[in-house]
Amino acid sequence: MSTVKLEVPVAPPDLYAVLSDGWMYASWVVGASHIRDVDENWPEPGAQIHHTVGVWPLTISDTTEVLECEPNRLLVLDARAFPVGRATVRIELHPAGPGRTRIEMTEKVTGGPGELIPSLVTDPLLDARNRESLRRLTDIALGRHHSMAHQR
Repeated sequence: MSTVKLEVPVAPPDLYAVLSDGWMYASWVVGASHIRDVDENWPEPGAQIHHTVGVWPLTISDTTEVLECEPNRLLVLDARAFPVGRATVRIELHPAGPGRTRIEMTEKVTGGPGELIPSLVTDPLLDARNRESLRRLTDIALGRHHSMAHQR
């Protein structure tokens, strides 16, 4: 299981605004390359993002489903990219002072060939990927925040 923690200069609602926009998923999730559709009720439990992972022409189309959601605090996903694998991803947003958040992202491989590879091998790779995903999530949230401030 991989767990990455990152404190960022963005308030939880600004980060959650990106998480709750399913069309932004491929912009911050490393490996996702295209969003084909997003259920209208995203990010309610049971809602799905229909995505493509990989680099064309070597792509896989599958879905990510919301398992749990607490606005501005928690998003738990069942991320699938079969036959490559499946994982449960838990993203927690903890207030860390005015305009700051400590993000904790945990990923546990739950299916596919990844389950056969020792965590000693997979965890460092997941850690690096998830740290970059959180950096991208933060940059998008910061960009949205600055853009909205300029529009006021």
